[in-house]
Amino acid sequence: MPETASIKLPEIVPLYPLKEMVAFPYMVITLYLSREELPIYEESAKYDNLIILIKAREGDVGTSAKTLHEIGTACKIIQLSRLAEGGAKVVLEGLARVRVLSVHGFPIMLAEVELVREFTEKTMVSEALVSSLNALLKIALSYGKPLPDDVMKMIDFIDNPARLSDLVALYVNLPPEEQQVLLETVDPIDRLKKVYMQLTSEVQRLQIKGEVQAEVTKKVGKTQKEYLLREQMKQIQEELGEDDSRIGEMNDLKKKIESAGMPDEVRKIADKELKRLERINSASPEYTVSRTYLDYLTGMPWQVSTPDNRDINQAEIVLNEDHYDLKKVKERILEYLAVRTLKEKMKGPILCFVGPPGVGKTSLGKSIARTLGRKFIRISLGGMRDEAEIRGHRRTYIGALPGRIIQEIYRAGSNNPVFMLDEVDKIGIDFRGDPASALLEVLDPEQNFSFTDHYLDVPFDLTNVMFITTANILDPIPPALKDRMEVITLSGYTTEEKQHIAVKYLIPREVEENGLSLNPPQFTEDTIARVVNDYTREAGVRNLQRNIASICRKVAKEITQGKPLRTTITPELAEEFLGPRKFFNEAAAEKDRAGVVTGLAWTETGGDIIFVEATRMKGKGDLILTGSLGDVMKESARAALSFVQANGKEWIIPDNAFSDMNIHIHVPAGSIPKDGPSAGITMTTAIVSLMTGRLARRDVAMTGEISLTGRVLAIGGLKEKVLAARRAGVKKVVLPDRNKQDLEDIPEGVLQDLELVFVRDVREAISEVLLAEGMEGTITGAAN
Repeated sequence: MPETASIKLPEIVPLYPLKEMVAFPYMVITLYLSREELPIYEESAKYDNLIILIKAREGDVGTSAKTLHEIGTACKIIQLSRLAEGGAKVVLEGLARVRVLSVHGFPIMLAEVELVREFTEKTMVSEALVSSLNALLKIALSYGKPLPDDVMKMIDFIDNPARLSDLVALYVNLPPEEQQVLLETVDPIDRLKKVYMQLTSEVQRLQIKGEVQAEVTKKVGKTQKEYLLREQMKQIQEELGEDDSRIGEMNDLKKKIESAGMPDEVRKIADKELKRLERINSASPEYTVSRTYLDYLTGMPWQVSTPDNRDINQAEIVLNEDHYDLKKVKERILEYLAVRTLKEKMKGPILCFVGPPGVGKTSLGKSIARTLGRKFIRISLGGMRDEAEIRGHRRTYIGALPGRIIQEIYRAGSNNPVFMLDEVDKIGIDFRGDPASALLEVLDPEQNFSFTDHYLDVPFDLTNVMFITTANILDPIPPALKDRMEVITLSGYTTEEKQHIAVKYLIPREVEENGLSLNPPQFTEDTIARVVNDYTREAGVRNLQRNIASICRKVAKEITQGKPLRTTITPELAEEFLGPRKFFNEAAAEKDRAGVVTGLAWTETGGDIIFVEATRMKGKGDLILTGSLGDVMKESARAALSFVQANGKEWIIPDNAFSDMNIHIHVPAGSIPKDGPSAGITMTTAIVSLMTGRLARRDVAMTGEISLTGRVLAIGGLKEKVLAARRAGVKKVVLPDRNKQDLEDIPEGVLQDLELVFVRDVREAISEVLLAEGMEGTITGAAN
């Protein structure tokens, strides 16, 4: 081998960058070149067959020194053989380390280099390191490290730390970047220490590997022995005619896999699992796990669909039979059927029915399934907190099962059911994950074509499923989930609609449920109106159904006691059965007072009326708010007071009227939390009525948010609030002018019974509500 001192390099030498390897001195390297790489090696003949091999920086091969490492290796071309395919094979010998000073030229790169001189003197440290390194190499060889015999012989005679460290570095499994670090370590002693540390780690790894291999070999030998014994036992059992059930079970599973219509990728997984099952002892717990998994795979309706009923006219008849009104929902379903008739392959819509309890959201899902001729699935999401309920558990867990989505489709036996996810606004979240986030993939037509349950671990196409979700309010639903759904709002019913529903649906159902079909009682129109107005106060019809059921049960009780049959249910008889009336006409029953104004509110159960009461007492100008008010409602009250204080002269309120008085605003039903900005004009009117003594009309209800300048801003839930005003006997409703566009949602009969006044400024509302006459004078106590 040449020594560094005897090597003479030209001033300019060809350079060849290496991508995934590092060349060391004293190393014999074989490279295979393409046609494009061959010229640089041919050019090296002009430079005494010398060439510089240097590693390019990771991820970068260029023509400048910045893209290359600083230290490389000068090599001598020993042999260059052209190949028949057009490239060449070149054999090189590493000579010495060189430092690249500059690079120029392309595609043949030429470099200005200088030799890196290494100085080594023998010390006790170097001799100890050399002997330790020799010993470690022999240990590595004993553990099966593939070192050539000539290398081992050569190492025994090398006492130069520089040469020894380079030679050992070639046979230690190091990444190219770490090899480059060794190449750039100029001090031979430092390099020898690094190689010694790397070789020590390699020997430790080989020791652990040897121990693991010995243990695995032991276990594999035992497994092979068990397998041979099991195969012999199987052969003996076949000869004796035993264990036919196991063979028959495997054959049945094969037939199920063949007839399941699985996609090719799923079929491969099922076949692989079946082969695994055949090798498992039937007494092993693994057998049950694998068998259950195959049952789910083969039982999924991969290609099974129920034919859709595409007769739109018949579908409209069915929808009208099951539900009264709900025009928007029915139109949407008929539109879906029409598109399905024109286009076979379409992505299932994601509908979200939002409305108060009892308006028929869940029963509407059943009706849609009956209309389409599909199977109906319903799961309740209320209180669900575990993400695994949607995505399932991985099979590594004991007792693992698929999620509810896959389970219900498996039970339905159809890949296109109507799937109702009830109460989507009541999903919880805890340490077990967020089910609402897991639903994002389920309810996205762009993703659910390959929904992957953790248990099945194979994609299942949900695009044929028609998903329907229900909610009472939209606010708790995460925005990302809400964005994937088409929201259809179901508002509350009017009194006439409730009476119609009672006659057509509720009374016949309860007569049948309570065994009165042979002698059905007849409910008069006045009786139904009495039950609706005096015993229920709701947006839906659930309580109405309960009261009708209560009457039917009492009639059934009298029949079983042998009492005379009452064939007609009159209002008086209904009151006898149901007891005293529970609800009164609040607005009509009260007299006009100062400081008490009728407002309108929206709740999860529909619209309702509220009363805002204001009073004042001696104090320091504080504002007192009671009645379980939320932060937004409290801010509305402060804004109302500030507006009245700033504009008091318009109602002849002295500037100092508020300085020595505390204003107290209370909203009755204090145990019920209330929030929202829509009571702003109600509070403003109550304060003006209090401070001027003008009476507020109780048969006029109002709603609207105010600004500090008195502008009346738009509100939500207009239909529910207007229906609540009508139920309470209100004659006039004051509304924001910006809500005029929402009138189309309100039934015509309701508009005829109420006078709607639209205002842009709170001053207009005050003039509509407060009486000009009947001044009570100075108010010193509560508004009674």
